[in-house]
Amino acid sequence: MCNFHILNQIIDSKDFTTGGGSASAMAGAMASGLVAMVARLSINKAYGLLEDEYDAIIKEADKIAKELELGAQLDAEAYMLIKAAYILPKDTESDKKRRSQAIEKAGIEAAKVPMENAIKCKKIYEFCIMLKEKSNPNAISDLMAAEGLSKAGIEGCVLNIEANLPLIKDESIIARFKKEAVELRQV
Repeated sequence: MCNFHILNQIIDSKDFTTGGGSASAMAGAMASGLVAMVARLSINKAYGLLEDEYDAIIKEADKIAKELELGAQLDAEAYMLIKAAYILPKDTESDKKRRSQAIEKAGIEAAKVPMENAIKCKKIYEFCIMLKEKSNPNAISDLMAAEGLSKAGIEGCVLNIEANLPLIKDESIIARFKKEAVELRQV
């Protein structure tokens, strides 16, 4: 089941709360659905995997699709945390410190959400690679669409991680996100 509310927000150019991070998560969710469909179309055929293996892919892809739909919503919510932090008062030194801490905390959350979404998109990409040459050849266009969507999901999520790094002051946290981003891009 697709989260049409998020999809409509992504398509609405006047809505600034859902952007590339949410769109990337939804790309991954669509890829997940396609992967599950291709695996279903390949069961009980001699395409190279056992029925249990196709079933495991279907189960995991369906689970990831739901998680990525939620991830799209969480990405929008993480952006709202940043927006809320930036409107905090900055009149006194105490206000400035509290605001700065809130911005950093929101930045960490806004980098963490797309990182989790990218990890899920990468798992779907790995299923695409696994199903190549081992799935119903009549569904190759669906599998290739899933591969493209999953790669777009990974890249968009990683870009979102990187966009939020300037909000973070803790160098060890930045280094962890950068390391994860490099690993995620290895597809």
